[in-house]
Amino acid sequence: MSRINLKTLNCEKELTLAIIGGKWKMLIMWHLGKEGTKRFGELKALIPGITQRMLVSQLRELEEDLIIHREVYPVVPPKVEYSLTEKGESLMPILESMYDWGKDYMENVLKIELTNTE
Repeated sequence: MSRINLKTLNCEKELTLAIIGGKWKMLIMWHLGKEGTKRFGELKALIPGITQRMLVSQLRELEEDLIIHREVYPVVPPKVEYSLTEKGESLMPILESMYDWGKDYMENVLKIELTNTE
């Protein structure tokens, strides 16, 4: 985990956010956790708006942080698959809670805001 400087973190919550934070990492983990092993092209298709370069970068960071496993098969053309590690799987309840919270917020708070502005 050399990419994360533990000396700059104030608490464990910051460490968690350093590992899963960002625009795309949670989406990558969500798809791998809910749908299972995916190839690069499959992940790219599931995440509209992500560039190839950003997907490569996010996958590398998640692999370096031991959240995902990258399996390379010695075939032509090359075949690479991504899956969640045990540590990655342990994040799924957190992601599911975040999904539930966001859904509730959207349905109850943002709905009220939209109703009041009309």
